[in-house]
Amino acid sequence: MEWIRLPLSEGTHTKQAHCDLPDGTFEREMGKEGFGGPAAHFVHRHPPTGWIDFDGPVRPRALDFCELKSQHTLPWQAPVMLKNAHCEVRWWRLAESMTALARNSDGDQLLFVHDGAGALFCDWGRLEIGEGDYVVLPRGTMWRIDVTAPLAVLLIEATESSYRLPDKGMLGPHAIFDPAVLVRPVMDDAFRAQQTETETTVVVKRRAALTTIRYPYNPLDALGWHGDLTPVRLNWRDIRPVMSHRYHLPPSVHTTFQTDRFIVTTFCPRPIESDPGALKVPFFHNNDDYDEVIFYHKGNFFSRDNIHPGMVTFHPSGFTHGPHPKAFAAGAAAAKKETDEVAVMIDARDPLDLSEEALKVEWTGYAASWQVK
Repeated sequence: MEWIRLPLSEGTHTKQAHCDLPDGTFEREMGKEGFGGPAAHFVHRHPPTGWIDFDGPVRPRALDFCELKSQHTLPWQAPVMLKNAHCEVRWWRLAESMTALARNSDGDQLLFVHDGAGALFCDWGRLEIGEGDYVVLPRGTMWRIDVTAPLAVLLIEATESSYRLPDKGMLGPHAIFDPAVLVRPVMDDAFRAQQTETETTVVVKRRAALTTIRYPYNPLDALGWHGDLTPVRLNWRDIRPVMSHRYHLPPSVHTTFQTDRFIVTTFCPRPIESDPGALKVPFFHNNDDYDEVIFYHKGNFFSRDNIHPGMVTFHPSGFTHGPHPKAFAAGAAAAKKETDEVAVMIDARDPLDLSEEALKVEWTGYAASWQVK
């Protein structure tokens, strides 16, 4: 419940955030706790992203993961691209079936399949995976993938934490996606067929170090199980975005998974706001409490230019950002009636560090892409 609190105001302002801006002006939101705390909405003469130069550690960056071609048979061999004490992001290409089992003892593992297909075998059974799938693997899960089409996978580790579903509040538990769409592994004939007496290696990651354990048999030999802990699969096509035709909702509304120190959000195709006074692109906002990472999976992201699938943008906390000029103009002209992009966003409460591998595939002109040409 919320107490009735009347906001303060000064000078030129709007009654409703993100709506009915005076012609030729630009709105900027400055808030606490992302989009969930107290906020102020400023009306500006100029775009808040109208810089002529940008240099220093909070400079926005774009990375092209498509340029990373190396293949790795284990997820722990895949390069770490961004990391802090609570989150680790890797980019993994897997062309052939894994020959060893993997086990993450540092935290829950989230896989997002950008491309390819295969069968994931784990303690709980077999799970078919393919393009657009999220797979949540609880900490300590032993698993491997048999590849049927070469895979490109975004790996997001919840270090020393767990993935949970967000509180959907008054929307109810069945909004955005019904838990009934989640798919779990099954102990079918294919799972039982792989229970051989063949020597098997398990590679365990703990505190960023690897430990190898050898068995004289395949330890994925469970006969059955019961309980309420299991890996699950969710495809972005089963997500039904919440939207309002009269108000541009903040990205946190689209949260898919939540951990102690970061959230994972999915942007899916949806109708664009149709009310004449409603903002039709993401609003300019200060990025002060969270580092923001977006992985672009499909389509054309409606607030960006020169970004293609497989790229990642990184906005460190500490500066104002928002739509690119062309995207802002297209939104103002209501040029599109619906979005067609699919993207995965990580909002991290703690600063993320870019790795040397990430910097090798940086598009250094990204900060200048906000400049009006």
